[in-house]
Amino acid sequence: MSSTTVTQASAPANSRSRVILASLIGTTIEFYDFYVYATAAVLVFPHLFFPAGDATTALLSSFAVFGAAMVARPLGAIFFGHLGDKVGRKTTLVAALLTMGIATFLIGLLPTYAIAGWFAPLLLVLLRLAQGFALGGEWSGAALVATENAPEGKRAWYGTFPQLGAPLGFIIANGLFLIIAALLPSADPSMPSTAFLEWGWRIPFLFSAVMVIVGLWVRLRLVESTAFTKTVESGKVVKLPLAEVFRKNWRELVLGTFFMLATYVLFYLMTTFSLSYGRAPIEPADATQLPGLGYSYTTFVLMMIVGVVFFGIFTLVSGPLADRYGRRKTLIWVTLGIIAFGLVWVPLLGAGFAGVMAWLIIGFTLMGMTFGPMGALLPELFPTNVRYTGSGISYNVSSILGAAVAPFIAVWLWGVADGSPVLVGVYLAASGVLTLVSLLISKETRDIDIDR
Repeated sequence: MSSTTVTQASAPANSRSRVILASLIGTTIEFYDFYVYATAAVLVFPHLFFPAGDATTALLSSFAVFGAAMVARPLGAIFFGHLGDKVGRKTTLVAALLTMGIATFLIGLLPTYAIAGWFAPLLLVLLRLAQGFALGGEWSGAALVATENAPEGKRAWYGTFPQLGAPLGFIIANGLFLIIAALLPSADPSMPSTAFLEWGWRIPFLFSAVMVIVGLWVRLRLVESTAFTKTVESGKVVKLPLAEVFRKNWRELVLGTFFMLATYVLFYLMTTFSLSYGRAPIEPADATQLPGLGYSYTTFVLMMIVGVVFFGIFTLVSGPLADRYGRRKTLIWVTLGIIAFGLVWVPLLGAGFAGVMAWLIIGFTLMGMTFGPMGALLPELFPTNVRYTGSGISYNVSSILGAAVAPFIAVWLWGVADGSPVLVGVYLAASGVLTLVSLLISKETRDIDIDR
C-alpha cells in the first residue's frame, strides 16, 4: 500500500475548519430565520396580521402562531431524522436548510390582514409550520456533524459551534431590524413607523435568501462522518429508525427531553417575552395593555444584544468545562443557577437600568452555559444508527414543552400578576427543577464511544 493511500485512509472525513464552519453557518442561518420571525411576532405581526382591537389579544395571537412552529419541530425531527439515519447527514442538512430558507423568504412576500383578511394569518401559520419543520431537522444534523467529527476529548468543545449559531443568528437578525428601524424612524417609540409596517419589516425575511445560498455552498462541500460510514459498511442501518429508537432508547428520549426543558424556557423568555416586557409602557394608556419597563424598541434591543454577546462567549466557555468536568456535573451547577435566577427577577428588574442590564447579562450567560453542552450531550445518548432521530426528537419535543408555550404562559402570568414578572420568574425556576431532577438520575456520557 502506498504512503498516499495510508494518509488518505487515516485522514479525518472532514477537516477541522470545514466541520466548524458547516455546523456553525447552518444553525446561524436557521436561528436567524427563527429570530427574524420572533422579532416580527412582537413588533409587526400583531399590527398587520390580526384584527385591530385588544392589544394583548393580538400579541397572544402572534405568539400562538410563533408557538405553532414548535409543534411542527418534532415532525421535522422524525422526517429529517429518518433521512439522516438512512441516507446520511449531508443530504439531510441541505434539505433542511432549503426548506427553512424558502419558508422565510415567502413570509417576506405575504399579504397583510388588511389586504387578504383571515387568509393572511392562515398563510403565516403555514409558513411558520414549515420553519418549525425545517428547524426540527437542522439542529440534530449540525450537532452530529460537529460531534461525530470531533477529536478525542473535545466533543463538547466541537458541539458548542452549532450552538453558537443561536447568539450569532440573534445578533444578525436583530441588528438588521435595528438598522431598518433607524432608517425608517417612528415618532412613537412604542410603535414602528408607517414605512416600517408597510414594507421595511419584509427586508430581513427576503435577505434570508442570500444567507441560504452561502450555507448551501458550505454544506455541499461536506463528506459523511466516519461514524455514519462505519454504520453503513457494517450493515447496522435500520429500516425504521423511529421505531428502533422508541423500542431500545425510550429512556434516553425522555431524559434528553427534560435535559433541554429549562434551556428552552430560559431561551424564549429572554429573547421573546423580554422584548414584549421591555417595550411595554410603564403606565399604559390602553387598558388592554400590560405594564412593562417602558424602553424604546431600539434601546431595549441594543441592551439585549449586549446580553447575547455573553450568550455567545459562555456557549464557547461551556464546551471545555463539559469536556473536563463532564456534561452532567456542569449542567447540574448551571441548572441550579437558572433556578436561583428565576427567583430574583423582581429585585433585578426593579433596580433601574443597571438591574435590567444585570438581568439580561445573567440570563444570557446562563443560557450559554446550559445550551453549549447540549450539542454533545444529546447525540451521545444514542447509537449512530438512530442518533439523528433520537437527538432530534428529544431536542424538539422539549421545544413543545418549553418553547412553544413559554411566551404564551409568560404573557398570561404577566397578566395574572397585574403586570409584575414575579410569576414568570417562578415559572422558569419550576422548569429548572424538572431539568435538575432529570440530570440527577442520569449518567455521564463524556466517555462513550461516538462510533458505537
